Amino acid sequence: MWNYSEKVMEHYRNPKNVGSIDDADAIGEAGSLSCGDMLKLYLKVDEKGIITDAKFQTFGCGSAVASSSILTEMVIGKHIDEARKITNKQIAEELGGLPPEKMHCSVMGHEALEAAIKNYYGEENTTSNEHDETVCFCYDVSESMLKNEIKNNNLKTLEDVINYTKAGGGCGRCRGKIQDILDKINNQPKEEKLTNTQMIIKINNIIEKYISPELRKDGGDIELIDVDNNKIKVRLTGRCQECNRSQVTLTHFVEATLKQHINENIEIIRV
Repeated sequence: MWNYSEKVMEHYRNPKNVGSIDDADAIGEAGSLSCGDMLKLYLKVDEKGIITDAKFQTFGCGSAVASSSILTEMVIGKHIDEARKITNKQIAEELGGLPPEKMHCSVMGHEALEAAIKNYYGEENTTSNEHDETVCFCYDVSESMLKNEIKNNNLKTLEDVINYTKAGGGCGRCRGKIQDILDKINNQPKEEKLTNTQMIIKINNIIEKYISPELRKDGGDIELIDVDNNKIKVRLTGRCQECNRSQVTLTHFVEATLKQHINENIEIIRV
């Protein structure tokens, strides 16, 4: 029998903010009915970007209900960009902890929140691509999701992966693949520090491969102006230059893409 904190039991027995928002500004989903857990999160956001209301609908165990309930309380009153920084670990900590076997419930909450915020900003999922393959078919866990959770939660063992993602907890056929991914991530050598010239070349390659093609679809583009360590100076061109959502594009697409491919300390500066 798992040991649950009093806070988990309180949010399970008396969940807060259950339901839906008809005119929601953002909606995010995570999990699936076939996996046994599913969460749909609704957010109402005012003109200043403050989350004024949040509601949820969930199908799953008591930990899933409690994680969803506490998440809505955590985000209400926060700016949507501040809410974006909430991690699954913080969800679990806010509940006074979760049993290791139930950490996937906090992960589901984080994924639903992330999906809702991307929905609010009109973003596409830049971490997935046409080559992203499913590793665990029992629980529909993709390779990119698996790698993200291993890195974000510092997972070391197959048991950790099952606890946080459910992957490998069904028929078990994917466990060899999961172990290979674990070994590659945990045994990776530390990335060498790039020279300024190497950094410029790498950034230009990423811009040409991932960023410019998307901006050109709307008649815009981007130029790399200068690189100072992790501070990347760029100029938007074409239609992007006058677009009223250009800052959102820079922060939530350009900067996010460069962080994904280089490092998390990248900062975009518009000139």
